[in-house]
Amino acid sequence: MTPAEHEKLRLISDYHERTKHRPARYATSLGYMDWSNQPSPFRTFAGAEQIDLPHPLPRATPTYDDLFFSRPAVSRLDRDLIGRLFFHSLALSAWKQASGTSPWSLRINPSSGNLHPTEAYLITGPIPGLVAEPGVFHYAPYRHRLERRCRLSDQQWSDLGKGLPDPCLLIALTSIYWRESWKYGERAFRYCNHDVGHAIGAVVFSGRTLGWDARVIENLADEDLGSLVGIHLQAGIEAEHADCLLAMYPTEARPGTYPVPDLSPEDWRIRLPSVTFTGEPNLLSRDHHDWPVIEEVSRASRRGRSERRTSHPRSAPSPAIARALLEKRWQPAEQIIRQRRSAVAMDDSTSLDRTSFYQMLQRTLPGRFPLNCLPWPPRVALAIFVHRVDSLAPGLYLLVRDPAQGDALRRLLKPEFEWQEPEGCPRNLRLYRLLTGDARHAARQISCHQDIAADGVFSLGMLAELGETLTLEGPDFYRRLFWETGLIGQILYLEAEAAGVRGTGIGCFFDDLMHDLLGITDRSWQSLYHFTVGGPVEDKRLKTIPPYDHILSDSRADIHR
Repeated sequence: MTPAEHEKLRLISDYHERTKHRPARYATSLGYMDWSNQPSPFRTFAGAEQIDLPHPLPRATPTYDDLFFSRPAVSRLDRDLIGRLFFHSLALSAWKQASGTSPWSLRINPSSGNLHPTEAYLITGPIPGLVAEPGVFHYAPYRHRLERRCRLSDQQWSDLGKGLPDPCLLIALTSIYWRESWKYGERAFRYCNHDVGHAIGAVVFSGRTLGWDARVIENLADEDLGSLVGIHLQAGIEAEHADCLLAMYPTEARPGTYPVPDLSPEDWRIRLPSVTFTGEPNLLSRDHHDWPVIEEVSRASRRGRSERRTSHPRSAPSPAIARALLEKRWQPAEQIIRQRRSAVAMDDSTSLDRTSFYQMLQRTLPGRFPLNCLPWPPRVALAIFVHRVDSLAPGLYLLVRDPAQGDALRRLLKPEFEWQEPEGCPRNLRLYRLLTGDARHAARQISCHQDIAADGVFSLGMLAELGETLTLEGPDFYRRLFWETGLIGQILYLEAEAAGVRGTGIGCFFDDLMHDLLGITDRSWQSLYHFTVGGPVEDKRLKTIPPYDHILSDSRADIHR
């Protein structure tokens, strides 16, 4: 490792430590809500060509379980596919309104605090019924439309997609850190990268309903990804930062194959077109509060042009993963995706049957859909506080998602832990009971004294193999660990909906209290994200408004003018 990489790792380690919540001191933020400067949740590009997408009618098939146990029919690439792809991944899902207040929007992809720092771009060739020329398009969820940022020639698109499946779509994700730091201050960088993981999951699930797979492309430098979608022209605190590029293509007949070339950063840079971008980004806030440490850790964790990583999973998928534990449920996949919400409170009474709990955890295992979109081996284990799972003793459990990490975790955690396999647990699910007993107090205390962590069916902390991973893979993998946790969170959100309960991501937790409970005394493993599942308490004071009622209202107004 070079001296420059050592310095980047030092900066990342310093950032991670200073942004830990502690019982006597929370991570630094503004300390109050500056409502007059709340960022707009919608980025638009004035002057860019606007292309409306269709609002599709719901479909009964594929079912949610079909996504895991069968290969949905491949939809052809056309206007309808693009409309459905975004409508069920990054679009609005509803509006909420309290009496006497303005409504606020919810989206298919969850976000910390519903602030939505993640932006998306479509890079594509001609699409029948939608666009006649290749180009780069920003997705604008408020109107469910594309904004053309640039045109590509047929040759430029051919060069960019050389070796990729035909047909193929490219989806780029970027982050606006200001949208999160406005509320959360220095810890916002963590949350932005959680949201990237959720967005990856949302795109992957939506693509699967259409019979299309997705794969995160490695070895494309952040600088070059920024140039591809035009965000290199932005500056200042409202600028977007490059995250990742996904290739989407019709589902392969052979599971486990990845028809995406393993190119070097230089190979990708040579492919990039030289184009002129149109459209000016809108102003999100009148005033801002700068958080220099976020820009510092962002620079330290960027993927550079000189870095190359071979993308292959470390652990082969277990054939048993494909076995359904439950009788087939017939909920339409699109319905589950669009009904997903974050619970604001749990009822402290709902329980879940043991088999449903096991199936939820089974869906988080690597090697198959949807985790096979990540081109790296699993780096995250789950420490689970079980509260009310029928026929399962309450207590602290550990899910070892990668068997290669099992021995290391046994050596790392407290020697007095039980390491007992729970009753009725499938063999491929490496789940162990560490402590037996009421875990609600510990769960609540660790999650910043929030009842929601104790009042559900279970809650958990996602433990990432931080130290060794950053040493072996490089500083840029810091963000990818958060992406993996966000993707796991997205799976749990949808699994909760399918099981008739509800999930919520928890960003506020006392990092080192979690480590102390487990016996972690160094930085080799760190808790990056917490999550809870249970019976939701619905706030009946809130009114729910259809997601695109504002478009219908505008259309009605135009008719009567």
